[in-house]
Amino acid sequence: MQYAYDISVVVPLFNEEESLPELVNWIKRVMHANGFSYEVILVDDGSTDRSWDVVNELSEQDNTIKGISFNRNYGKSAALNEGFQRCTGEVVITMDADLQDSPEEIPALYDMIKRQRYDLVSGWKKKRYDPVSKTVPSKLFNAATRKLSGIQLHDFNCGLKAYRQLVVKTIEVHGEMHRYIPVIAKWNGFTRIGEKEVQHQERKYGTTKFGIERFIFGFLDLLSISFVSRFKKRPMHFFGTLGTVSFVVGFVITFWLIIQKVFRLYPEGRVRDVVDQPLFFLALVAVIVGVQLFLAGFLAEMISLASAKKNEYLIRDRVGMIK
Repeated sequence: MQYAYDISVVVPLFNEEESLPELVNWIKRVMHANGFSYEVILVDDGSTDRSWDVVNELSEQDNTIKGISFNRNYGKSAALNEGFQRCTGEVVITMDADLQDSPEEIPALYDMIKRQRYDLVSGWKKKRYDPVSKTVPSKLFNAATRKLSGIQLHDFNCGLKAYRQLVVKTIEVHGEMHRYIPVIAKWNGFTRIGEKEVQHQERKYGTTKFGIERFIFGFLDLLSISFVSRFKKRPMHFFGTLGTVSFVVGFVITFWLIIQKVFRLYPEGRVRDVVDQPLFFLALVAVIVGVQLFLAGFLAEMISLASAKKNEYLIRDRVGMIK
């Protein structure tokens, strides 16, 4: 396959007018020093300062600098997804626009993708220049993600990552799922995921755009993507299993209450009615919920089949195909 460039650098940004010229010049110096052909795609996520004017000025000076501007702030995931759709480089590098990610890492990341044959390489900011209010929640967040995903990365949320082009053209990033790109990639069959320790620079301009709420939302997003990725194509496996278990538990309790009454009725003459026992209503609820879950799984399965696209499976390569 022919690629337009060796490297595409995708940079999502929001109100970073001060750092953009320095970042672009830094990237250019690294690229020229290593002889890479490249493009830099700056995705302005609805900035309210002069960021888009700066992008236009940089693009006029150098045609390898390209820009995309959103009419409002959609979030980092949307910016990355749009950049992924437009990039044409063999290796795709993502980094933040605040100068905390070092372009000096690009050659080593490129080598890991190109020569070591990784699908995705994630940066690890082992030494961070962030307050404790960010580092401690980040460690907890990363530990939970490692446990649920089985991917042994130290820093899932690091903006500095490298990808084979096929990876970014296959995955879809939306909502706040940029934190889980390695997880999305793994569940799309890209299992060669590596990690590289990278430098973390102190913030030079502006202030952080993320608050403590990102960790709360991040955990909820993790649960969401875990469910969708595992059961999107087979919702009956999830709803049907829960429904069957609930129905069986309710049925067994009801059957046990009836048997108990029958065996007590003969020697005692009169016993408490089944419907007078709270356990009966618990069993009834379990049966009803079980039926509803089973039907939900059945309907979800039908919807999934009806909306399935033809030829949606990723083919790694073709050889000796009959035309």
